Amino acid sequence: MSERLLGIYEKLVLRHPLAAIILVVLLAVGMAFGLPNFKLDASADSLTLEHDNALDYFRETLQHYGSSDFLVVTYTPKEGDLFDDAALNTLAQMSDELNTISGVANITSILDVPLLYSPKVTVSQLKEKPRTLRDPDTDLNLARKEFLESPIYRKLILSPDGQTTALMATMELDRQYLTLVRQRDSLRLKRDTEGLTPKEEVELERVSKEFLDYRTARAVEEHQRVAEIREKMAKFKDRAQIFLGGPSMITADMIEFIKSDLRVFGTGIVLFIIATLAIIFRQLRWVVLPLLTCILSVEIMLGYLSWIDWRLTVISSNFVALLLIITLALTIHLIVRYRELQKDNPEQSQLELVSGTVSYMARPCLYTVLTTGVAFVSLVVSDIRPVIDFGWMMTMGIVLALTLAFIVIPAGMMLIGKGKNNDKGDNSAAYTMIFARFTENHGKLVLALALLAAIISGWGISQLQVENRFIDYFRSDTEIYQGLSVIDDKLGGTTPLDIILDAPKAPPMPTVTEEDPFAADDPFASDDPFGDGSESNDDKANSYWFTGVGLQDLAKIHNYLDSLPEVGKVSSLVTIADVAEDLMEHQLNDLELAFVRRSLSPENAALLFEPYIDDQLNQARITLRIKETGSELKRPELLANIRSYIVDEVGLQDDQVHFTSLLVLYNNMLQSLFRSQILTLGAVFLGIMIMFMVLFRSISISIIAMLPNMLAATVVLGGMGLAGIPLDMMTITIAAITVGIGVDNSIHYITRFKREFVVDRDYLAAMHRAHGSIGRALFYTCITIIVGFSILSLSNFIPSVYFGLLTGLAMLTALLGSMTLLPKLLLIFKPLGK
Repeated sequence: MSERLLGIYEKLVLRHPLAAIILVVLLAVGMAFGLPNFKLDASADSLTLEHDNALDYFRETLQHYGSSDFLVVTYTPKEGDLFDDAALNTLAQMSDELNTISGVANITSILDVPLLYSPKVTVSQLKEKPRTLRDPDTDLNLARKEFLESPIYRKLILSPDGQTTALMATMELDRQYLTLVRQRDSLRLKRDTEGLTPKEEVELERVSKEFLDYRTARAVEEHQRVAEIREKMAKFKDRAQIFLGGPSMITADMIEFIKSDLRVFGTGIVLFIIATLAIIFRQLRWVVLPLLTCILSVEIMLGYLSWIDWRLTVISSNFVALLLIITLALTIHLIVRYRELQKDNPEQSQLELVSGTVSYMARPCLYTVLTTGVAFVSLVVSDIRPVIDFGWMMTMGIVLALTLAFIVIPAGMMLIGKGKNNDKGDNSAAYTMIFARFTENHGKLVLALALLAAIISGWGISQLQVENRFIDYFRSDTEIYQGLSVIDDKLGGTTPLDIILDAPKAPPMPTVTEEDPFAADDPFASDDPFGDGSESNDDKANSYWFTGVGLQDLAKIHNYLDSLPEVGKVSSLVTIADVAEDLMEHQLNDLELAFVRRSLSPENAALLFEPYIDDQLNQARITLRIKETGSELKRPELLANIRSYIVDEVGLQDDQVHFTSLLVLYNNMLQSLFRSQILTLGAVFLGIMIMFMVLFRSISISIIAMLPNMLAATVVLGGMGLAGIPLDMMTITIAAITVGIGVDNSIHYITRFKREFVVDRDYLAAMHRAHGSIGRALFYTCITIIVGFSILSLSNFIPSVYFGLLTGLAMLTALLGSMTLLPKLLLIFKPLGK
């Protein structure tokens, strides 16, 4: 720190320490008033790509084919048979309870769906109100057989053993939500590509606020709805095994996971901080001051995020743990240096000691924060909104942490006074000196081990994949996991996939030409003179897809999908066509198909036709559910194979085939991870290399400083590949964070090494002195980070567990690299001169 800046700092902070701390406390109090508005976000929007065209298409299809939001309640009676009167009565009571819940559009269960084979009906009977299980004279054995064998219900509503079924509560389609989000996203896209006019900027701000407020209110309603369903279903758990599933339930539970993680991590890390500081320093002052700094940094950041309504997701919720640990690392460096100065210069005044500490540590701490900030800023090049938010939140947080560390710790030192120094060279110095002696005596082994680790890690990186199972994000004892398992294994799969098919374009009508002068006189070419000008009542029946030609194409696709091992239940217009032909006992022509459609009662039409055809757009829809528990699931290959079959074997054009649903959106996000990983790592290495060049003013030193951190990032990515841990939204951030935090070790070590080297220009002696001094602080901070991140293993969200353990592994590698590989490279290349 320059003399001028140090003078200003002394005047503002060190000579008025009480005022400095009061100002920080007042800021914290002001931010605390925003905490009641603190919100979390676990919506599907937080798991998608920025500007994903598939997302807009998905929202568009919802307006044509209905809501995709549903809750599934699986039901397995504990005693007796599912088709016993007692079990069916319980199921009816559950259905009635669900029907009373606000926001539920309809309930689908074995009790209410039309029965066409119990006994077998005629086509003319399709006009009548259908028979259901609720009818007293229904043959239950025939109904069971129909649910197990009918093409409509097979693998959909009853498990193969006939003992597990499900009630599906479909939510009302929220058209206001869709309108607002599409308005917002279209303006955002234009802002990021073309730019907005001032009027459009105002409109974007208005729509964004309106949407956020609306989504907040909607999230509260959804959470209350899930809680109400759980409460109502709990009354039946003594009679049946019941699990809840569906997007709304997963969103609600993930919110609870985030809250639980924040409580557990916050409490756990605070207790860990207290224990760590007590063990390291064994003085109350060195426990209270760092703890106060850590808590203030998190409280001020959370308050600020609450004031501006910036919400935490499952990704950014980890920023609390990260910020606590990074703040603690900064305070430890300051305290260790102060104690060194106090031990070496006991005659100096407190002002001189604190001023010397600040002057000595300002530059390395500033650069460690800047390099760590570069690591987090690099995350904004990702296309994933939660990762982008996480990057910005952490960047702001570590700047705040640096500011508070250099205000609260020095000001607190000034207020408390010198006190007794019990720094007697604790055991950590002995540990760090082991690294120094090992590097001196076994330098070639250090290089060989580093090279071997790089080679093995490189091979591991080649095994990295992004394909994963959503179900594996949760522990096996959670209701999300158990519910998804039951639905996947027994009820036709969990993850929906919709295939929308556009009808072939009709050939153009012939026009009148000079070569055909009589064409205009064709009496049949004119409009019906007796018509009223309105459209025919048969227009719906004449849709391309419900004709012999259209159904033939659909049948090829339907049967192909049904043959795929990853696919569970497939539903389309082919199902009703098969049933109609079975009922009429012959293949139907177009006229008969039209007749069948007009013959359907509203109840039958709602089940068999409306979800699978859009006459206005001349589209057909095939719905299928993918089995998540199948180890063979590879989403990109599955989608590519389906598209290839439809285009190459069925003969549709590529632009006639559209995939949509949550599977597509989730797959798009996963496939972007490799690109995002490369971009973030490239950005962080470039940014940190530039920072090193500015700090060290030497290309050779900058390269030497980068190598241990590149090795740490390689080891963690390679370890993921070797362990079969896929990239996801959490693990994609680890490599960049590893480099960002790991370079702190390089900066502190090289800065201290250079100062020790000036003493006698002896590289070996400088290494030993650096290990015995700054090495202790590095040892403290790295062990603190490693153990602190291990607390994340308590999370119910498995990616958070991986995040904690892998970051701990990366920091251990970074510590070993800084204690062995880095000094060995300095000894070999002698970048400071002879």
